[in-house]
Amino acid sequence: MLSPVSERPLKVVDPEGAPDESEHPFTIEELAAETGFTVRNIRSHRARGLLQPPAVRDRVGYYGQDHVARLKLVRQLQDEGFNLAAIKRVVERAPASSDQILNAIQMVQQPFETEDSQVFTRQELRERFTVEDPEALLRKASDTGVLIPLGEDRFEAPAPSLLDVAEELVALGVPLHHALAVVGKVRDSSRTIAKAFVRLFVDDVVKPFEAEGMPPERWPEIAQAIERLRPMSAQVVLSVYRMAMSDEVDREAPKIFERLTKGRGR
Repeated sequence: MLSPVSERPLKVVDPEGAPDESEHPFTIEELAAETGFTVRNIRSHRARGLLQPPAVRDRVGYYGQDHVARLKLVRQLQDEGFNLAAIKRVVERAPASSDQILNAIQMVQQPFETEDSQVFTRQELRERFTVEDPEALLRKASDTGVLIPLGEDRFEAPAPSLLDVAEELVALGVPLHHALAVVGKVRDSSRTIAKAFVRLFVDDVVKPFEAEGMPPERWPEIAQAIERLRPMSAQVVLSVYRMAMSDEVDREAPKIFERLTKGRGR
């Protein structure tokens, strides 16, 4: 089992026998005020090995920015649902600074390029889409993620452009429930594709990095790989879809043309 790793070695004493005050300016009470943790929690985290030991001056423990960064990391991981045992494994096994780990977490959580969502009332949606059974279609739109019910007859559209496309399709004569069914299929296929890309990243980038002992000098490289994952995957999906769409149209074009011209000249 690996021992806990500090962000950098804490200089407990200097050659004169006193610790560097500029690097460790906080008492435990001041650290609590700086981070929002209670003194009791800080002591508990230190006892559990989640927090590096303090520098000591005149039998008083002093803490620095390394400790602040570590506590921020602990809080972030707790907010993400990690229990204390899992957090301990992270800080033990990741020989990188807390800031580097936080940066990687933030990149993983960074939203994909998305639209600004919009909120519509039930009445606004009914006026925009005139259909026979609006309640059933609202349920279908919610099931496919096109709309998110907010209560009080209000719905959020995470991607308003989907409503724009649906409106165009309806204007072309496509029933709205058919359009929503296609959205559902695309959503399911997209989830499968997303899982494949994430699995690719985990198997071929994260696991080898973990097997190497997660060397600190490679954390920037891993962070860059995380940052590039989204645009690369989107480009692959778009390029492959364009090819697939071209192939499908070419395959169906003769049948479409035959239908359009069938009976002409009679």
